[in-house]
Amino acid sequence: MKAILALADGTYYIGRGFGAEGEAVGEVVFNTSMTGYQEILTDPSYEGQLVAMTYPEIGNVGVNPEDVESQKPFVKGFIVKEYCAKPSNWRATRTLGDYMREHGIVGIEDIDTRALVRRLRDQGSQDAIISTRSDNPEELIAKAKASPGLVGRDLVKEVSCGEAYDWSEGRWELGEGYRKRKEPEQSQKNRKTKNPTLDRPGYFVVAYDFGIKRNILRGLAESGCRVKVVPASTPAEEVLALNPDGIFLSNGPGDPDAVPYAKENVQQLLGKKPIFGICLGHQILGLALGGRTYKLKFGHHGGNQPVMDLTTQKVEITAQNHGFAVDADSLKGAAVVTHVNLNDNTVEGLAHKEMPIFSVQYHPESSPGPHDASYLFKRFVDMMEKQSR
Repeated sequence: MKAILALADGTYYIGRGFGAEGEAVGEVVFNTSMTGYQEILTDPSYEGQLVAMTYPEIGNVGVNPEDVESQKPFVKGFIVKEYCAKPSNWRATRTLGDYMREHGIVGIEDIDTRALVRRLRDQGSQDAIISTRSDNPEELIAKAKASPGLVGRDLVKEVSCGEAYDWSEGRWELGEGYRKRKEPEQSQKNRKTKNPTLDRPGYFVVAYDFGIKRNILRGLAESGCRVKVVPASTPAEEVLALNPDGIFLSNGPGDPDAVPYAKENVQQLLGKKPIFGICLGHQILGLALGGRTYKLKFGHHGGNQPVMDLTTQKVEITAQNHGFAVDADSLKGAAVVTHVNLNDNTVEGLAHKEMPIFSVQYHPESSPGPHDASYLFKRFVDMMEKQSR
């Protein structure tokens, strides 16, 4: 099945289609992770985007029902050098192509992904289209140019949950699957413990769902938090009425400036409860503190980004997925920069000077990716413990 990837700058690549037939329009970005394509496909932060993998062979471990990060794939289209239709993995239950076909994800293989990545690095991320329907590049280029792009679009409303729910699932263990909290939640409602665990939660956290990944929720649960997830538009007064020990701001897709209701809610929460933000949650917190955000040239997507924790001078290798960043100068002293990206010196972490608030741009839950930054969940628990004294 012939397929074409056409970019808004007039470049196009001819390859073979896999997954679903049809057309997919979005911003094309590249991800440098060697593994974890299933987690990438189901990361809600990729809503509105076409993802190109730099690792040459994709699909060789198949797909299974456990390694998803949300209820479905959110990637609009998938771009690979070589698709493996015959996976070899004892956990696989189906092929990647079948999975994409079921969920309507259009894919293209057998193109020069190195050339595509060089173009994106030189020219920046841009709108594009994958099509198995048309063999007219000029027609497809025109459709790519007509794409609305990401700037100014509220994509959070496309990925957030419709109603609140409780979360009690922990980490995955060989032969056991994901750990579940054994003790009924009802008996935990008014209990605190100095040594919280999955089965002995010490603190109650309300998590705003801007496109939250399940492994973030597992990280909070394993750190001893009882978690309630609420929709992105939940008013601040409703969150405070739940009387949480802390508030979490999740990852999510697109332009943080296009989600003004999130910024306004967070502004009303500042100083009321300890707050921890990741990725889009970090950017929204930056806006709530009076700062600005800006679009990166081609973003950071992958599992190998070096970040320095300025509070410890330690370097972490981190998983990242974002196309926007906080402008440190715009904060005007409202918060201090705690982490920086060693590749381009962009802001990777913030903390308020007085209030119990901090955030990071990268993903300490790292699914996929390294576990260097998992300590941040404990830092959040320690902050809640300090405030509860």
